[in-house]
Amino acid sequence: MTHVRKQPFLLLTLFLLCSASIHSYAQSLKEFFANTSTPLTYLGVDFSLTKIQGETATPTEISTKFEPINSVIVTEAKKYDIAGSFKRDAAVINYPDAVNKVNENANVAGMKTDNVNDLGKLTPDDISKHVKVYDLSGKTGIGLVFIMDGMSKTDKEAAMYATLINLSTKKVLLTEKITGKAQGFGFRNYWAYTVYKVLHTISSDKYKDWAKTAASAPEEKVAEAPKADTAKPKAVKKGKKAA
Repeated sequence: MTHVRKQPFLLLTLFLLCSASIHSYAQSLKEFFANTSTPLTYLGVDFSLTKIQGETATPTEISTKFEPINSVIVTEAKKYDIAGSFKRDAAVINYPDAVNKVNENANVAGMKTDNVNDLGKLTPDDISKHVKVYDLSGKTGIGLVFIMDGMSKTDKEAAMYATLINLSTKKVLLTEKITGKAQGFGFRNYWAYTVYKVLHTISSDKYKDWAKTAASAPEEKVAEAPKADTAKPKAVKKGKKAA
């Protein structure tokens, strides 16, 4: 009877352990590239750290254009094909709130420069620290954000860090700087086009390299619970009786 009673408990324990393992695995870069049905949440384009060289628009005018750029990328999903670039079977989940909030609070006046050498100062370490400011409460899975590094009117291009993060922990899983050519009329269209070009580069070139690197990465395992101490307690010697 004792053996029979233990079986449901053992099955439940195995189920919980497997569930925990699957949840952790779904948050890994390896699983993301191995399974095209793994969802992707698109966070938007973060302009808060960028430098903008040669732009004639005023800081006030620039500050009103960040949200429209993020909006057009979402609404024109066929053109800005994030799902296709990352080989997803389903449409991406859009959650621009966290990035829009960061853009709204950005120091736009400090972004403008006339010197092209002021661009390209961000490092992967800067990206890892910066994503911690996003409000991602309750979000899980893999998230994508483009963090603008530099926007040059002279070179007619923008460089940005394409960044995949674990939404639960805000840990950067992958980040790489990619440059896209600018094109179009008006601030919104001109700079949004750079994201279009970066997505094309990811689809045609970067994705396969990232997938290959992720496939060779070691498995991410759930930490094992500490084993119980099964050693028998040592016998306690009795003290001498009082005289």
